[in-house]
Amino acid sequence: MTLTDATGQVFFSSLLALKSVFRMPRVLVTLCTYNERENLIALVPEIRRILPGADVLVIDDGSPDGTGALADELAAADPQVRVLHRAGKLGLGSAILAGLRRAMADGYEFVINMDADFSHDPRYLPALLTCMDRADVGIGSRYVAGGGIEGWGPLRHFMSRGINWYARLLLGLSTRDNSGAYRCYRCSKLAQVDLDHVRSRGYSFQEEILYRCRVAGCRFEEIPIVFRDRRYGTSKINWRESAAALWIILRLGAGSAPALLRPKTGNSPPKSNSQGAG
Repeated sequence: MTLTDATGQVFFSSLLALKSVFRMPRVLVTLCTYNERENLIALVPEIRRILPGADVLVIDDGSPDGTGALADELAAADPQVRVLHRAGKLGLGSAILAGLRRAMADGYEFVINMDADFSHDPRYLPALLTCMDRADVGIGSRYVAGGGIEGWGPLRHFMSRGINWYARLLLGLSTRDNSGAYRCYRCSKLAQVDLDHVRSRGYSFQEEILYRCRVAGCRFEEIPIVFRDRRYGTSKINWRESAAALWIILRLGAGSAPALLRPKTGNSPPKSNSQGAG
Protein backbone atom coordinates (compact mmCIF):
# COMPACT_ATOMS: atom_id res chain seq x y z
CA MET A 1 0.00 0.00 0.00
CA THR A 2 1.40 3.40 -0.98
CA LEU A 3 1.45 6.46 1.24
CA THR A 4 -1.18 8.04 -1.00
CA ASP A 5 -3.47 5.01 -0.59
CA ALA A 6 -2.99 5.02 3.20
CA THR A 7 -3.70 8.75 3.38
CA GLY A 8 -6.85 8.27 1.30
CA GLN A 9 -8.09 5.49 3.58
CA VAL A 10 -7.52 7.61 6.69
CA PHE A 11 -9.35 10.53 5.08
CA PHE A 12 -12.27 8.30 4.05
CA SER A 13 -12.47 6.75 7.52
CA SER A 14 -12.52 10.22 9.07
CA LEU A 15 -15.40 11.23 6.81
CA LEU A 16 -17.38 8.14 7.87
CA ALA A 17 -16.70 8.89 11.53
CA LEU A 18 -17.88 12.49 11.13
CA LYS A 19 -21.00 11.31 9.32
CA SER A 20 -21.74 8.94 12.20
CA VAL A 21 -21.18 11.63 14.84
CA PHE A 22 -23.38 14.20 13.11
CA ARG A 23 -26.02 11.78 11.85
CA MET A 24 -29.48 13.14 12.42
CA PRO A 25 -31.83 10.53 13.89
CA ARG A 26 -35.10 9.80 12.11
CA VAL A 27 -37.75 11.68 14.07
CA LEU A 28 -41.52 11.73 13.73
CA VAL A 29 -43.53 14.50 15.41
CA THR A 30 -47.18 13.54 15.96
CA LEU A 31 -50.05 16.00 16.39
CA CYS A 32 -53.43 14.64 17.47
CA THR A 33 -56.18 16.99 16.31
CA TYR A 34 -59.88 17.61 16.77
CA ASN A 35 -61.04 21.07 15.71
CA GLU A 36 -57.54 22.61 15.68
CA ARG A 37 -57.57 24.29 12.26
CA GLU A 38 -56.68 27.76 13.56
CA ASN A 39 -53.70 26.39 15.50
CA LEU A 40 -52.48 23.84 12.96
CA ILE A 41 -52.04 26.32 10.13
CA ALA A 42 -49.20 28.04 12.06
CA LEU A 43 -47.94 25.12 14.16
CA VAL A 44 -46.84 22.74 11.41
CA PRO A 45 -44.60 25.31 9.63
CA GLU A 46 -43.08 26.27 12.99
CA ILE A 47 -42.20 22.64 13.78
CA ARG A 48 -40.71 22.22 10.32
CA ARG A 49 -38.63 25.38 10.82
CA ILE A 50 -37.23 24.29 14.18
CA LEU A 51 -36.70 20.61 13.28
CA PRO A 52 -36.28 20.65 9.49
CA GLY A 53 -35.14 17.03 9.39
CA ALA A 54 -38.20 15.69 11.22
CA ASP A 55 -41.38 14.40 9.64
CA VAL A 56 -44.79 15.51 10.95
CA LEU A 57 -47.83 13.25 11.23
CA VAL A 58 -51.23 14.86 11.81
CA ILE A 59 -53.74 12.39 13.28
CA ASP A 60 -57.19 13.87 12.80
CA ASP A 61 -60.40 12.45 14.25
CA GLY A 62 -62.79 13.76 11.63
CA SER A 63 -62.72 17.39 12.82
CA PRO A 64 -65.89 19.19 11.68
CA ASP A 65 -63.98 22.50 11.43
CA GLY A 66 -61.91 21.25 8.47
CA THR A 67 -58.67 20.50 10.32
CA GLY A 68 -58.24 17.29 8.31
CA ALA A 69 -58.67 19.09 4.99
CA LEU A 70 -56.10 21.71 6.04
CA ALA A 71 -53.69 18.94 7.04
CA ASP A 72 -54.09 17.43 3.56
CA GLU A 73 -53.20 20.81 2.02
CA LEU A 74 -50.09 21.08 4.19
CA ALA A 75 -49.09 17.53 3.23
CA ALA A 76 -49.57 18.25 -0.46
CA ALA A 77 -47.18 21.20 -0.15
CA ASP A 78 -44.54 19.43 1.97
CA PRO A 79 -43.51 15.76 1.51
CA GLN A 80 -42.39 15.62 5.16
CA VAL A 81 -45.94 16.20 6.39
CA ARG A 82 -48.32 13.24 6.49
CA VAL A 83 -51.94 12.82 7.59
CA LEU A 84 -53.81 9.96 9.25
CA HIS A 85 -57.59 10.38 9.03
CA ARG A 86 -59.68 8.50 11.58
CA ALA A 87 -63.43 7.95 11.52
CA GLY A 88 -64.79 10.13 14.29
CA LYS A 89 -63.61 11.20 17.72
CA LEU A 90 -61.96 8.03 19.06
CA GLY A 91 -60.08 9.53 22.02
CA LEU A 92 -56.75 11.25 22.60
CA GLY A 93 -55.06 8.14 23.97
CA SER A 94 -55.95 6.02 20.97
CA ALA A 95 -54.76 8.79 18.64
CA ILE A 96 -51.36 9.01 20.37
CA LEU A 97 -51.15 5.21 20.29
CA ALA A 98 -51.79 5.26 16.53
CA GLY A 99 -48.90 7.70 16.16
CA LEU A 100 -46.55 5.54 18.22
CA ARG A 101 -47.43 2.48 16.15
CA ARG A 102 -46.85 4.37 12.90
CA ALA A 103 -43.44 5.58 14.09
CA MET A 104 -42.34 2.05 14.98
CA ALA A 105 -43.73 0.52 11.79
CA ASP A 106 -41.98 3.12 9.63
CA GLY A 107 -38.58 2.68 11.28
CA TYR A 108 -38.20 5.97 13.12
CA GLU A 109 -35.67 6.22 15.94
CA PHE A 110 -37.68 8.71 17.99
CA VAL A 111 -41.31 9.79 18.10
CA ILE A 112 -42.33 13.09 19.68
CA ASN A 113 -45.90 13.81 20.67
CA MET A 114 -47.09 17.34 21.39
CA ASP A 115 -50.41 19.13 21.73
CA ALA A 116 -51.70 20.76 18.56
CA ASP A 117 -52.89 23.98 20.22
CA PHE A 118 -49.53 25.76 20.85
CA SER A 119 -49.65 25.00 24.58
CA HIS A 120 -46.46 23.04 23.85
CA ASP A 121 -44.02 25.54 22.39
CA PRO A 122 -42.02 24.04 19.49
CA ARG A 123 -38.90 25.89 20.70
CA TYR A 124 -38.38 23.11 23.27
CA LEU A 125 -38.09 20.40 20.59
CA PRO A 126 -34.26 20.52 20.26
CA ALA A 127 -33.79 20.22 24.05
CA LEU A 128 -36.24 17.31 24.16
CA LEU A 129 -34.25 15.49 21.48
CA THR A 130 -30.92 16.26 23.16
CA CYS A 131 -31.97 14.62 26.42
CA MET A 132 -32.55 11.36 24.52
CA ASP A 133 -28.78 10.84 24.62
CA ARG A 134 -29.40 9.83 28.26
CA ALA A 135 -33.02 8.67 28.26
CA ASP A 136 -35.58 6.43 26.60
CA VAL A 137 -38.47 8.76 27.41
CA GLY A 138 -37.98 12.52 27.47
CA ILE A 139 -40.69 14.58 29.16
CA GLY A 140 -41.39 18.27 28.68
CA SER A 141 -42.13 18.99 32.31
CA ARG A 142 -44.09 21.79 33.96
CA TYR A 143 -43.08 20.61 37.43
CA VAL A 144 -39.27 20.68 37.49
CA ALA A 145 -37.08 23.73 38.15
CA GLY A 146 -37.51 26.19 35.30
CA GLY A 147 -40.88 24.81 34.24
CA GLY A 148 -44.26 26.39 34.77
CA ILE A 149 -47.81 27.08 33.59
CA GLU A 150 -49.42 30.25 32.26
CA GLY A 151 -53.12 30.92 31.84
CA TRP A 152 -54.65 28.45 34.32
CA GLY A 153 -57.01 29.13 37.19
CA PRO A 154 -56.66 27.67 40.73
CA LEU A 155 -58.99 24.71 40.09
CA ARG A 156 -57.07 23.47 37.06
CA HIS A 157 -53.78 23.83 38.94
CA PHE A 158 -55.24 21.79 41.81
CA MET A 159 -56.53 19.06 39.48
CA SER A 160 -53.20 18.75 37.65
CA ARG A 161 -51.11 18.64 40.83
CA GLY A 162 -53.52 16.11 42.32
CA ILE A 163 -53.45 13.70 39.37
CA ASN A 164 -49.65 13.80 39.28
CA TRP A 165 -49.38 13.06 42.99
CA TYR A 166 -51.95 10.26 42.59
CA ALA A 167 -50.02 8.71 39.67
CA ARG A 168 -46.69 8.83 41.50
CA LEU A 169 -48.24 7.23 44.56
CA LEU A 170 -50.12 4.41 42.84
CA LEU A 171 -47.90 3.68 39.85
CA GLY A 172 -44.47 4.03 41.45
CA LEU A 173 -43.44 6.82 39.09
CA SER A 174 -40.59 9.11 40.09
CA THR A 175 -41.21 11.64 37.32
CA ARG A 176 -42.96 14.82 38.39
CA ASP A 177 -45.02 15.57 35.27
CA ASN A 178 -46.93 12.41 34.42
CA SER A 179 -50.04 13.95 32.87
CA GLY A 180 -48.45 16.15 30.20
CA ALA A 181 -48.30 15.02 26.58
CA TYR A 182 -45.11 16.77 25.44
CA ARG A 183 -42.81 13.75 25.20
CA CYS A 184 -40.19 11.97 23.13
CA TYR A 185 -40.04 8.18 23.05
CA ARG A 186 -37.27 5.89 21.84
CA CYS A 187 -39.01 3.55 19.39
CA SER A 188 -36.73 0.57 20.07
CA LYS A 189 -37.76 0.70 23.73
CA LEU A 190 -41.44 1.15 22.92
CA ALA A 191 -41.21 -2.09 20.96
CA GLN A 192 -40.67 -3.92 24.26
CA VAL A 193 -44.04 -2.78 25.58
CA ASP A 194 -47.16 -4.70 24.57
CA LEU A 195 -49.24 -1.76 23.40
CA ASP A 196 -52.19 -4.07 22.78
CA HIS A 197 -52.72 -4.12 26.55
CA VAL A 198 -53.01 -0.35 26.93
CA ARG A 199 -56.53 0.19 28.27
CA SER A 200 -56.68 4.01 28.27
CA ARG A 201 -58.34 5.71 25.33
CA GLY A 202 -58.57 9.17 26.86
CA TYR A 203 -56.34 11.44 28.93
CA SER A 204 -55.19 8.72 31.36
CA PHE A 205 -53.08 7.37 28.50
CA GLN A 206 -50.31 9.74 29.60
CA GLU A 207 -49.91 8.12 33.02
CA GLU A 208 -50.50 4.59 31.78
CA ILE A 209 -47.84 4.68 29.07
CA LEU A 210 -45.28 6.01 31.55
CA TYR A 211 -46.16 3.17 33.91
CA ARG A 212 -45.72 0.59 31.17
CA CYS A 213 -42.47 2.19 30.05
CA ARG A 214 -41.22 2.07 33.66
CA VAL A 215 -41.94 -1.66 33.83
CA ALA A 216 -40.08 -2.06 30.52
CA GLY A 217 -36.99 -0.56 32.16
CA CYS A 218 -37.04 2.82 30.43
CA ARG A 219 -34.81 5.66 31.59
CA PHE A 220 -36.66 8.95 32.06
CA GLU A 221 -35.51 12.54 31.94
CA GLU A 222 -37.56 15.70 32.37
CA ILE A 223 -36.68 19.02 30.76
CA PRO A 224 -38.36 22.25 31.90
CA ILE A 225 -41.06 23.79 29.73
CA VAL A 226 -43.51 26.62 30.26
CA PHE A 227 -47.01 25.43 29.36
CA ARG A 228 -49.21 28.19 27.96
CA ASP A 229 -52.95 27.72 27.61
CA ARG A 230 -54.17 27.13 24.07
CA ARG A 231 -54.18 29.97 21.51
CA TYR A 232 -57.53 29.10 19.90
CA GLY A 233 -60.44 26.78 20.61
CA THR A 234 -61.53 25.15 23.85
CA SER A 235 -60.11 22.38 26.01
CA LYS A 236 -61.58 18.90 25.44
CA ILE A 237 -61.04 17.57 28.96
CA ASN A 238 -64.11 17.18 31.19
CA TRP A 239 -65.13 15.63 34.50
CA ARG A 240 -66.00 12.29 32.88
CA GLU A 241 -62.48 12.05 31.42
CA SER A 242 -60.99 12.96 34.80
CA ALA A 243 -63.01 10.30 36.63
CA ALA A 244 -62.07 7.66 34.04
CA ALA A 245 -58.39 8.56 34.44
CA LEU A 246 -58.55 8.15 38.22
CA TRP A 247 -60.23 4.75 37.87
CA ILE A 248 -57.74 3.39 35.33
CA ILE A 249 -54.75 4.56 37.39
CA LEU A 250 -56.26 2.90 40.46
CA ARG A 251 -56.70 -0.40 38.59
CA LEU A 252 -53.16 -0.28 37.25
CA GLY A 253 -51.79 0.51 40.69
CA ALA A 254 -53.73 -2.37 42.20
CA GLY A 255 -52.01 -4.75 39.79
CA SER A 256 -55.18 -5.71 37.93
CA ALA A 257 -53.80 -4.93 34.47
CA PRO A 258 -52.86 -7.91 32.25
CA ALA A 259 -49.24 -8.78 31.52
CA LEU A 260 -47.43 -5.61 30.46
CA LEU A 261 -44.59 -7.00 28.41
CA ARG A 262 -44.18 -9.49 25.66
CA PRO A 263 -42.45 -12.65 26.90
CA LYS A 264 -38.72 -12.07 27.15
CA THR A 265 -35.72 -13.48 28.93
CA GLY A 266 -32.75 -11.75 30.43
CA ASN A 267 -31.90 -9.56 33.36
CA SER A 268 -34.37 -7.54 35.37
CA PRO A 269 -35.09 -4.05 33.98
CA PRO A 270 -32.68 -1.26 34.91
CA LYS A 271 -33.65 1.42 37.39
CA SER A 272 -35.25 4.66 36.23
CA ASN A 273 -32.87 7.58 35.67
CA SER A 274 -35.42 10.32 36.20
CA GLN A 275 -34.45 13.92 36.81
CA GLY A 276 -36.40 15.76 39.47
CA ALA A 277 -37.82 12.70 41.23
CA GLY A 278 -40.51 13.38 43.73
